[in-house]
Amino acid sequence: MIDAEPSAAKTGAYKYEDGTKYVGEWNSKGQKHGMGHLVLPDGTRYDGSLMSGLCSGLGVMSFPDGAKYEGEFMQGWFHGHGVFWRADGMKFEGEFRGGRVWGLGLVTFCDGSNGFPRNEGFFQDCKMIRRKRCSEVVQRAQKVAYMARAQCQQM
Repeated sequence: MIDAEPSAAKTGAYKYEDGTKYVGEWNSKGQKHGMGHLVLPDGTRYDGSLMSGLCSGLGVMSFPDGAKYEGEFMQGWFHGHGVFWRADGMKFEGEFRGGRVWGLGLVTFCDGSNGFPRNEGFFQDCKMIRRKRCSEVVQRAQKVAYMARAQCQQM
């Protein structure tokens, strides 16, 4: 009989030579896996779920300039639904693919407006391609961002 990989994760902290710090769960291969807190040398912080060493699942990433993303990650990228705030207060609520704004969503400017005409619709590689109402996608992005924040507060 072959033993399956143990599902129980170990918890611990490690500081890498480059200054990266990680506190959280590890798998049996020594990879960051499960819930964790990661701080990169430039001050970027990630709190959330990791899989085989990469940000995957729900998480919150905060950048040194004040920008922030709350939402879904896949293989280290913003991927799925989420909310991204630029340092100047502008935000995008919607869909992301491979770390880029890609899919349906809504832009809100620093003054709280959405522009005129409204910047809502389908975006491809961070550029609006066509206008379309997408309130369901925006609501889903807001819900996912809230769930990511709540999950991180429980850590």
